[in-house]
Amino acid sequence: MIIVGLLSWIIATIVVVASGDSLEQYVPLCIAGLGVAAFGGIIFLLQRRAVRRGDRSAQSGL
Repeated sequence: MIIVGLLSWIIATIVVVASGDSLEQYVPLCIAGLGVAAFGGIIFLLQRRAVRRGDRSAQSGL
């Protein structure tokens, strides 16, 4: 789901940038969406790695 969200934000950013000046106000929104999706993906991967290592502070069920 994280990858689907990230790809959706990439597609939305490309569409907004390619459409021209009328949608320029949405570029910061798309960039923020990309940042949040990337941040969430990184946290997910770090938690999954911690579970595999057996850290006690890691979330279970990933």
